[in-house]
Amino acid sequence: MAEYRIDALAQEAGSTVRNIRAYQDRGLLPPPRLRGRVGIYDETHLARLRLISKLLGRGHTFATISELLSAWETGKDVGEVLGLEKVLTDPWSDEIPGTATVEELIASFGAGLSDDEIPLMLERTIAQGLIEPEGDHYRVPSPRLLHVGAELVAAGIPLDAVLDIAAEIRADCEIIAGRFVRLVEEHVFERLETDVVPTGEELGEVAAVVRRMRPLVKMVVDPFIARAMEAHVQAALGTHLELISAHLAAAAAEPG
Repeated sequence: MAEYRIDALAQEAGSTVRNIRAYQDRGLLPPPRLRGRVGIYDETHLARLRLISKLLGRGHTFATISELLSAWETGKDVGEVLGLEKVLTDPWSDEIPGTATVEELIASFGAGLSDDEIPLMLERTIAQGLIEPEGDHYRVPSPRLLHVGAELVAAGIPLDAVLDIAAEIRADCEIIAGRFVRLVEEHVFERLETDVVPTGEELGEVAAVVRRMRPLVKMVVDPFIARAMEAHVQAALGTHLELISAHLAAAAAEPG
């Protein structure tokens, strides 16, 4: 299990040392394990921090979060609760975020753009969440996505068109994710009693289902997109080959 000092934990959770200490003072975050005078945190603390952040983002107050966590933990092994928190809040990708400078972004995407167009390109890329300003450089949440975009631009596709399709694909993925979550809500989550604190067995069941969804989503989406791409590429290429064949036949029929 990964271990963190408080500053590393804050960075990993996208929080601050001050916030972590405040959560501990309010009883929202379990205390660290001491190694000498140094507090050592682990993945369960990271999971709890992510959950607190999500609840705060939804408008919950510290008081309601404290009541929720206290009720949730009543009569249970805290490990069960933290285990479910970890499953629910862990990233669904093993991709490690990267960084990029303005010069690197311009080199990859800015070919042919004027000085006036470059700030617009950066603004639009930030708005889509593909890069995030961070001091004198940019944080790249998904280097893979940025690499795909750079390859498409290198292939001659205008950057505007690449950003357009990225926004459309993201919207499509939101729909797919929503369908999977609704499926689990309707057939798993609704089995839980809403007026009583869930049992450890029920928490384990929910955690297991969410854990299974991670590979299942990819296993479903990959074959469907592969089949669709195969059909569309063959159709598009076939149309172009027919046009090329027609031109070649016409050229061959012309008198020499």
